[in-house]
Amino acid sequence: MVAAAATNAFFPVASLPPESGAKTSSKLGGVPATVDTRGTKSNAASSARLKVKTNAQAPLKVNGTRVGVMESLKCENETVSPAPRTFINQLPDWGMLLAAITTMFLAAEKQWMMLDWKPRRPDILIDPFGLGKIVQDGLVFRQNFSIRSYEIGADRTASIETLMNHLQETALNHVKTAGLLGDGFGSTPEMCKKNLIWVVTKMQVLVDRYPTWGDVVQVDTWVAASGKNGMRRDWLVRDCKTGDILTRASSVWVMMNKVTRRLSKLPDEVRLEIGPYFVDSPPVVDEDNRKLPKLDENTADYIRAGLTPKWSDLDVNQHVNNVKYIGWILESAPILETHELSSMTLEYRRECGKDSVLQSLTAVSAGGDGGKVIDFGPVECQHLLRLEGGAEIVKARTEWRPKHVNDLGSLGQLPAESA
Repeated sequence: MVAAAATNAFFPVASLPPESGAKTSSKLGGVPATVDTRGTKSNAASSARLKVKTNAQAPLKVNGTRVGVMESLKCENETVSPAPRTFINQLPDWGMLLAAITTMFLAAEKQWMMLDWKPRRPDILIDPFGLGKIVQDGLVFRQNFSIRSYEIGADRTASIETLMNHLQETALNHVKTAGLLGDGFGSTPEMCKKNLIWVVTKMQVLVDRYPTWGDVVQVDTWVAASGKNGMRRDWLVRDCKTGDILTRASSVWVMMNKVTRRLSKLPDEVRLEIGPYFVDSPPVVDEDNRKLPKLDENTADYIRAGLTPKWSDLDVNQHVNNVKYIGWILESAPILETHELSSMTLEYRRECGKDSVLQSLTAVSAGGDGGKVIDFGPVECQHLLRLEGGAEIVKARTEWRPKHVNDLGSLGQLPAESA
């Protein structure tokens, strides 16, 4: 009763209707309507006063001590002091933190699921970014390449330089994956000890079809013996989607001392390293034994002079990369707009460095008329890349086939100029 009286003294209650008089509900323990919210007495009956007084005299315990009503009210009016700060009550609300993290993850998952990850072409499922792998009993190295937008030329197909870079990359990755890569550029540990590097002396390439932007090509490469002191490396390039052969290439490599810059014999220690990886098979390209004719400014139909290598044209062996030579050879070719390269044979005579100045010479040997190219037939050209002083760098023979306008792609024509 005392607790009810104290509670009703602080929280107002609705007054009873006039007809109810001074009666209260004994079940609810309510206070008389004559007592207002401040606990002051109004003009009420003496019986109600006695009842409140009687109730006020009832003992009340606060913290185990008997106190009166006024003392009880005083205790309730006093501000409750906060609990002392401890390590436990200073911890964050882990429930709210977990709910926030869960909400963030659910939102991210929803956005992720809304993305369209379905490949538009089945060949994209093939991993074009791997470093390759050894196949066929450890004798063949295989690597995939995706043709990028910056690797295609004006014909909307991959350039010959792009294909040659793929060949070179697979050759180096083959040595690396086989565990034969020393601290040099494609050199084995024993070659590094003797300051030896590989240099290419001859390369033949046949291109049946050029891939285009977005195509994925598969390059297989392997090595074989070539004479007593050489090594042959072959490549086979296929379209990953159709399996069609796109390019075949074969090359011959020899040793050169990187200090003296002279050719060297194949040491027995190096032969023991690379011998187990040799494949006993014929080259993928029949060797072209035709002698390349002598070419000079008197027999050449086209000459491009003043070619100089840039720093970016040098490889780690401090000489011009052999792929760069191909670009320089084609600088003087007069048929790039009407024909595409179908095959080439390259014979490397010597290296050149960053201070060299070169000339590119081309002669139309077949399919031309007085040095001029006939558009409707195949063409054969002879090439020479030489220093301005006359020393030969690369001699080459190229064969070309006419371009077909309908095969250039379906990217659409340029819009007509408005009047």
